[in-house]
Amino acid sequence: MFRYKNLFKELCCLAAGTILMAAAVNWIYEPLDMVTGGISGLAIVVKSVSYNIAGVAVPVWISNFVINIPIFIWGIFIKGKEFIAKTLFANSVFSTAMYIMPVLDPGRHDYLLAAVVGGVLTGMGLGLVFTTGYSTGGTDLLSSIICRHIPYYPVSSVLFIVDSLVIIAGAIVFGVYISFYAVIAVFVTSSVMDFILSGGKACKQVFIISPKYEQISSKIFSRMDRGATLIEAKGMYSKNSRPILLCVVAKKEIAELTGLVKNIDRNAFVIISEIREVFGEGFGQNKQ
Repeated sequence: MFRYKNLFKELCCLAAGTILMAAAVNWIYEPLDMVTGGISGLAIVVKSVSYNIAGVAVPVWISNFVINIPIFIWGIFIKGKEFIAKTLFANSVFSTAMYIMPVLDPGRHDYLLAAVVGGVLTGMGLGLVFTTGYSTGGTDLLSSIICRHIPYYPVSSVLFIVDSLVIIAGAIVFGVYISFYAVIAVFVTSSVMDFILSGGKACKQVFIISPKYEQISSKIFSRMDRGATLIEAKGMYSKNSRPILLCVVAKKEIAELTGLVKNIDRNAFVIISEIREVFGEGFGQNKQ
């Protein structure tokens, strides 16, 4: 019973995500000739080229589905039938939604606003899809398949190259001006998608190296109600023991933490880095 309930939840996320993505294509990207990468972006290019050459504009939803067919066939041997079946479901809903939804004319061509709105819709859609562990196919599936044959390249690099080629094709057909806004849309998409995938739980990881580590940790406990972990280390130049404090805080708390450290030891060596997600005592659902 749990398995079917989980499957239903996955399919709902896939459907909702792809419908949002279809809305971005039909209401913003296609009417404004904004190519943001992906197979749907390539389909927008195909529509324009086919009209200019043959006088017949191939609908974006048809090109999107047809171009994905060989990718799915190739993917069966690499990703397995279950992954491809659910990804094919997502792509079918995506193509169907593009077929059903009308292509709207936004009227006033405010490309900056369009890039932001389109990026938000696409980012939300991709976030919902990727939370299931699957995809809509397209260039992300193609990139992961390519990486099976050239494993020394990360998927992100291959995906960047493939999507960049699509964006360049859009720049050639529709002009560089629109492509600049397409890049903005891609940035917004990535930011929104990352926020959804991290559940808004992104935090900061802080390493503090200071001889006054006990005083600093005491203030972290009392003033911020946060914990700290002592890591025993050794300076390779001085050969002396160098205790390191590790502390994880919410983004909004980072200014308070750095201010606290500077007030105690202005010469403290502090390293701050991003972490995408954290859960456990003091964070997420376990925070009292």
